[in-house]
Amino acid sequence: MCAYRVLVVDDSAFMRKIITDLIVRDESFNIVGTAANGKEAVEKVKELQPDLVTMDVEMPEMNGLEALPLIMAAHPLPVIMLSGINEQGMKETIMALEAGAFDFIRKPSIAHAQDIEQVSKALLEQMHTAMQAVRSRLERKEANERKAALEQAKKVPQEKPTGQAVTEKRAGSQASIDKPPVVPLAPSPAVSTQPKRDAGKSVPAAAKQETKRQQSGTSVTAGRIEQPAAQPSKSVQASTVQKKEDLSKGMGRTPGKLNSSNTAADKSLHGKDKVGLVKPEPRKTVSSSATPIPAAATPPVTAPTVPAAPKGFSLKKGVHTSSFRKLVAVGCSTGGPRALKTLLERIPGDFPAPIVIVQHMPPNFTRSLAQRLNTLSPLRVVEAEQGMTLETGTAYIAPGGYQLRIVPGAGGKYTVSLKMEEARNGHRPSVDTMFESLLSLTSLERHLVLLTGMGSDGAKMMKKLYDAGVQSTFAENEETCVVYGMPRSAVELKCVRHLLPMQEIAPKLVQVVK
Repeated sequence: MCAYRVLVVDDSAFMRKIITDLIVRDESFNIVGTAANGKEAVEKVKELQPDLVTMDVEMPEMNGLEALPLIMAAHPLPVIMLSGINEQGMKETIMALEAGAFDFIRKPSIAHAQDIEQVSKALLEQMHTAMQAVRSRLERKEANERKAALEQAKKVPQEKPTGQAVTEKRAGSQASIDKPPVVPLAPSPAVSTQPKRDAGKSVPAAAKQETKRQQSGTSVTAGRIEQPAAQPSKSVQASTVQKKEDLSKGMGRTPGKLNSSNTAADKSLHGKDKVGLVKPEPRKTVSSSATPIPAAATPPVTAPTVPAAPKGFSLKKGVHTSSFRKLVAVGCSTGGPRALKTLLERIPGDFPAPIVIVQHMPPNFTRSLAQRLNTLSPLRVVEAEQGMTLETGTAYIAPGGYQLRIVPGAGGKYTVSLKMEEARNGHRPSVDTMFESLLSLTSLERHLVLLTGMGSDGAKMMKKLYDAGVQSTFAENEETCVVYGMPRSAVELKCVRHLLPMQEIAPKLVQVVK
């Protein structure tokens, strides 16, 4: 297999050399060029057509955040951002992830060889994951195209061989002129023994029989009975059109136009099995787990960034109380910042449950993520702190470098517990650790969500909670995932009740929790 072509972008010649040396350790990648700023990067991408780009965030003339949308518009491909640890660099990195960057890594510290090795390992892992995601996307596209072609072929009627068609046509014509059909619809002894000399008298009878066949909708062709598609009369068609026009006027719609606000949600509901919605295994603890959800129950997915809130909800921030009976827990990794933006923008400010989120990120970046999401969401979004009391209408981002748990507090309240424990599944914070803390909180109605991310963090504990009776489990489907790893693992464990594209998760979650 040919090596993947990589473009390295950084304003420091020394850093370009370090990143290049780290990448060429892996024979799967080949450096095809370098660039010193964003403007040069845009030109090199157009000229060299690389498979992947590593790009510094802070650069003169045109920084990485400014160059990214230009690159994605002209030549979409995975872009891995290299971020400094200063506040400005972290903020721009979060915005780059929202704008379509695949992922990011911290710039290595030149003074520490161990740090360079850690960055090298993380960078190569992300590059392999990015190219795997590209391959999976192409394979899925080809599979969908093959499926569409097969379905189209089934719709086209099978044509008969030319000789057979001509023979049958002549036989049918001759039969209609010379004599009645050989095989009647209802043979009887009297008909079968009819003398041949009476054939001349049977022509009017054959005409009457043909008239009856046309009225009944059947026909006899070459000894076979066929059932043609029913054709409505012009008067029936006109009546149907008139009824549709009257109905459209009553709904305030123009005939022939779709209600775009309902299309996405309806498509999701009617195509559950086709997109791979996992039906939960029968469980004795929940008798209604297999009850289908009616189409009318799902709210429409609308075009605006923040859709109209369900009845009884307000988009105003500031409705917070520590008294609640419901809790939402979310886990995500690669592609998570963009997915969280989509999720939290569509949840109203007085959502009647706290939302606890684990996003795989290093320390300090999670604070920048929380600050950024707080400016975009109707909810209050904060980085979680030790001992913080959970409140409704608030989303809590687990801080990088800590394992987060939800524990019961005084007065029936629930609080955040943070500990610098060992990494779990290679992550700190870990989704499994956070989900595990919910097992004992049986007095709460718990709702679990797994979004895009590589690996399987969160899937095992989602399965345990599902088996324990937690019925509301969500996962992002493959079509919208940047990396279909964590959701896929949960789907394979058969513990996902709602498998949906990213833009439909929030409306369904609001409907279930409200």
